[in-house]
Amino acid sequence: MSPPRQVLAGSTYLVTRRCTQRQFLLRPGSRVNQFFLYLLAVGVRRYGIRLHAFCVLSNHYHLVLSDPRAMLPAFLQFFDGLLARALNSVHRRAEAFWAPDSYSAVTLVSPADVLAKAAYTLLNPVTAGLVRFGRLWPGLWSAPDSIGGEAIPVRRPDAFFGAPSSLPEEVSLRLTVPGGFKSAEEFRALLSAELERGEAEAGMRARPFLGAVRVLGQRVMDRPKSKRVSGGLKPRIASRDRWRRVEALGRLVGFLRSYAAALADRREGKLGVVFPAGTYLLRVHHGVVCAGAG
Repeated sequence: MSPPRQVLAGSTYLVTRRCTQRQFLLRPGSRVNQFFLYLLAVGVRRYGIRLHAFCVLSNHYHLVLSDPRAMLPAFLQFFDGLLARALNSVHRRAEAFWAPDSYSAVTLVSPADVLAKAAYTLLNPVTAGLVRFGRLWPGLWSAPDSIGGEAIPVRRPDAFFGAPSSLPEEVSLRLTVPGGFKSAEEFRALLSAELERGEAEAGMRARPFLGAVRVLGQRVMDRPKSKRVSGGLKPRIASRDRWRRVEALGRLVGFLRSYAAALADRREGKLGVVFPAGTYLLRVHHGVVCAGAG
């Protein structure tokens, strides 16, 4: 059993979700792109998520987002669940869509860490050896210039949802500037510089890039030829600053210990048990009392 997630209002995350068996079930295509973007926009609006950057590769996606209302699990349950059903209908399959190890949500400690993970997200198609520049990726990819700019209107796909549908016919998706930056212009400039630096480093690689045409020619049931290394670390905290990382990990350990103690007291039938701030499942589904908000 995995340890509980701490879900605190106002946290910023790098969220990653991978397809089952690393299959290319998210391979770029008009229907895949439309379903993903539409459900992302609906979920962001419904759960008050602030989206900063995203990239959808053929077998996984990355989102950099902030969660003002401590609703991340509910947002991902809605988004991942409905997206899996919709794309299974597109691919005419009924098996599990996502890998069984759930999603990864890495808390980003400082604005510098948010910038680093936003650059990591947008560099993903490049560092994976797929395209020479991020902007050449044929799938969904949030250009730095779109952050803090005009909202993107997205129409509900005709297929799958049926008519009438409880979901809106059209919804807008806006990329916002994360906290800790003076302006949208500052964040876009810093992110563009990181992107250019990463693309320049990747351009020195000896192997050629796969290219957009070959990416689009892959079959959705295919998977990368390279083997994924399993059993590695699954971080919950990311920070380039060692001491910030140590402090954040210390807070997480404190949460886990307090949660375990409160859960033991609850199971013993003790009254007045207070769970630590950030307790999610027991608060939402069983109404336990938590310290502070969220």
